[in-house]
Amino acid sequence: MQKDTIEKIGSATIQHGALNRRIYLMKIGDEEPDSIIPQLRQLAERNAYSKIFAKVPASATPQFLRAGYVQEAEVPGFYGGREAACFVSLLVDPRRAVSDNAEEIAAIIELARKKAASPVAGKAAEKPVRLHACKADEAEAMSKLYKKVFPSYPFPIDDPAYLRQTMRTHIVYYCAEVDGALAALSSAETDADSSNVEMTDFATLPEHRGMGLAQRLLTQMEVDMRGKGFATAYTIARAASAGMNVVFARGGYEYGGTLVNNTNISGRIESMNVWHKHLAIN
Repeated sequence: MQKDTIEKIGSATIQHGALNRRIYLMKIGDEEPDSIIPQLRQLAERNAYSKIFAKVPASATPQFLRAGYVQEAEVPGFYGGREAACFVSLLVDPRRAVSDNAEEIAAIIELARKKAASPVAGKAAEKPVRLHACKADEAEAMSKLYKKVFPSYPFPIDDPAYLRQTMRTHIVYYCAEVDGALAALSSAETDADSSNVEMTDFATLPEHRGMGLAQRLLTQMEVDMRGKGFATAYTIARAASAGMNVVFARGGYEYGGTLVNNTNISGRIESMNVWHKHLAIN
């Protein structure tokens, strides 16, 4: 898979490149908005990127809005369970602001909300399923599964070295085994400083879909992350994937907004839905 670059601008962390044709301000760090905003714009212009996407504290949002950004989504309690994170975007190319499947996305959100209280259907009970946190020696098999499921992805999850490196730092990967073979994967990308965790990287092999494996993985991840003291869980899910949106709605997550034409996944730039949940500490 083609890869974008993750690098620093001062204390801020960004991802950018030709794959997503955008800049993603992942963490603003200690940078002042009025300082980093022009730097992001200059980088976008140098590389002909069509979108700048930033995840910032609510207190920093007004400066971005004054610079022409629009707010696309919000996650309450993102920072330490107290301050919200706002997802704001600057559409450098106005054509990227136009969604070609807005009606489909709206219908999927409505479907997810309607199914939130319904039980998981399918063949989950027909075969034994084993869930566990992945280990470094499973990285090769994990990368092969990700490569089969995703023709493209915003992060290099098809690279065993990337999987092992992120395991050592801040990501806990989970797998579901069916009859002793790897069938599905997910990950919990932790941010200990802000006490939040992104539930992401869900992938199920085609032959094992319909077994409720993603729902099982999400439930296990929540148990573990709640036990580690994380206050807020969220996800950025493919807006056109009815299944994943239903998984999070059934898991008690609330819809937080849609990021239009945001991410290169499965071979094309797609819109993404944000869902969030407070992880009550018992």
